[in-house]
Amino acid sequence: MNKGVLYALGAYFLWGLFPLYWKNLQDVPPVEILSHRIVWSLLFLLGFLAVKRHWGWLRPALGNGKILLSSLLTAVLLGSNWLIYIFGVNTGRIVETSLGYFINPLVSVLLGMIFLREALRRGQWLAIGLAALGVLYLTVSVGALPWLSLVLAFSFGFYGLIRKTAVLNSQEGLTLEMGWLVLPAAGYLLYVQAQGTAAFARNGLTTTVLLLLAGVATAVPLLLFAAGARLIPLATIGFLQYLAPTLQFLIGVFVYGEAFPPARMVGFSIIWLALALYSVEGIVASRRQARLAKCAGTCG
Repeated sequence: MNKGVLYALGAYFLWGLFPLYWKNLQDVPPVEILSHRIVWSLLFLLGFLAVKRHWGWLRPALGNGKILLSSLLTAVLLGSNWLIYIFGVNTGRIVETSLGYFINPLVSVLLGMIFLREALRRGQWLAIGLAALGVLYLTVSVGALPWLSLVLAFSFGFYGLIRKTAVLNSQEGLTLEMGWLVLPAAGYLLYVQAQGTAAFARNGLTTTVLLLLAGVATAVPLLLFAAGARLIPLATIGFLQYLAPTLQFLIGVFVYGEAFPPARMVGFSIIWLALALYSVEGIVASRRQARLAKCAGTCG
């Protein structure tokens, strides 16, 4: 198997198992989990960059107002996304969080059209329309808007939109984003530690170790994804990305026994149909473009 595919599979597999990780910390407040995730992620990334001796990007980035502003925006979006996800997992809404990441690719396409003026093909319009119909059906049948799913999808969609035009790569960008968030995160951790309400070193060895390893759990799949994305086509990445929410969905239903009544199944099925259409349409379009490029190279 292609090494890039293995890297990408590893990344999405680990992301798919995240509910198991955060669920073991369900007695810890989500803000405290998030704060540990930020602090230990930054330390891990700094150690990784130190081993690689990859510091040349830092000074130009810190001296560039545009980079600093965009990284602040992405830091807020990413931190919000992480917090909502942890909250969703630890309040028994894993299925709802998985829905957010199922519809995220379609949200990203829509945002690209609105903000980057990217033209949508007919199949993409149909996929977005079907997904919207699925969300509408879930809203009417359940009697409430799936706000948690939509916040996850749109926060990560806007994050991807800004990062798409960023100068820094994923490792550098995440390091700068964690740099923005580390002071409030560390301040919060020091505060709860001083108040005697912190879970760290008080809620047992397992909790302490899991909080310590939150940075590794965050950074490793990201590094795997970055390595894989350089080696395989975007269409392959687009297909593999559904592994993570699929695993999350299965964990929610079959491991933690979350309710999945017929009404929710119909809504999810409509969205899955939209994703299948989106994936097939993307593969067909990529092959068509490849054939046209080959013809242009040989016939021109």
